[in-house]
Amino acid sequence: MKIGFFDFTREISAIGQDVQDAVNKVICSGRYILGKQLQGFEDKFACFCSVGRAVGVASGTDAIFLGLKALGVGPGDEVITTAHTFAATGLAILYTGAKPVFVDIEKDSYLIDVTLIEKAVTAKTKAIIPVHLYGLCADMDPIMDMAAFHGLSVLEDACQAHGAFYKDRPAGSIGHIGAFSFYPTKNLGAYGDAGAIVTNDSDLYERLTLLRNYGQVDKYHHEAAGYNSRLDEIQAAILSVKLDHLKDWVKKRQEIASRYNEGLGELDLVRQKVQPGCTHAYHLYVLACHDRDGLQAFLKERGIDTLIHYPVPLHRQKAFFGMYVSGVLPDTELRAGQVLSLPMHPWLQDHEIDYVIDCIREFLA
Repeated sequence: MKIGFFDFTREISAIGQDVQDAVNKVICSGRYILGKQLQGFEDKFACFCSVGRAVGVASGTDAIFLGLKALGVGPGDEVITTAHTFAATGLAILYTGAKPVFVDIEKDSYLIDVTLIEKAVTAKTKAIIPVHLYGLCADMDPIMDMAAFHGLSVLEDACQAHGAFYKDRPAGSIGHIGAFSFYPTKNLGAYGDAGAIVTNDSDLYERLTLLRNYGQVDKYHHEAAGYNSRLDEIQAAILSVKLDHLKDWVKKRQEIASRYNEGLGELDLVRQKVQPGCTHAYHLYVLACHDRDGLQAFLKERGIDTLIHYPVPLHRQKAFFGMYVSGVLPDTELRAGQVLSLPMHPWLQDHEIDYVIDCIREFLA
């Protein structure tokens, strides 16, 4: 049996005609940038996230970067985050001229260890970026309390958390700003690069709309040194179609995860621990295995595609040499050598999931 990590052909079979109709509508409209499709999607996505405003941008990386810029982060500042994440989290901090400060993760959740954040706060600290990794929210209440005490901003990296909840609050709605990616494989994915920033702060919203469009208050009048980072009309139209299905797709991911959990439950594997009251959106289904490389090779031989998210922590990457590490990061480095992502998408069939389970059980027997 051949099981791909993601299968776009099944998605297209399910919604392809609706997507094509939406794209054709944009093409026929003659309006391709900052038009009605974008405004409509921004309104729908803000509602989905239970926030006042959403700003469509060119990518998830830009969502983090522009969010930090809107919060006033710049040269000489420090931003506390995790090294167990995709590089965009740290790179967006570097783009502002600030420095990332990495703290360790919780061994069982793979998320930033909130008990270590305060130790990393200095006079230069300007913001905290908790990463909602794999579709599971970081522990936001203590982070927000800590940020308020120290006068810090909080930007939620929710790029992998569409449809996740923290104590009945949608990912991205808790911090001062939430950043989302719509990379094609995300729970809500465009057919190209795209992203969005969400906020309840009207001043931040106005700042973000300036920053994404050259700093223009109106055409050819530039109030700020802005950027070219706009979510185009075609991608906005596609995302609007897909957003209508997102809740059902997340529910299906959760059902698949439950089947994995049941089939793998007693094995010597570590899955993400979900905090009570939180809802995992399962952008990825990740487990930790002592012989990760052996398991990955075994599954590949049996036609099962897997990926590693992420094999090299940011503090070990050349691009981040010289950045600050708060204390040591033993659990970050431990899990980087153990994590493996299994196939996860809403169109997986039960017999495919069972085949993956059977192969893993065979390897660990």
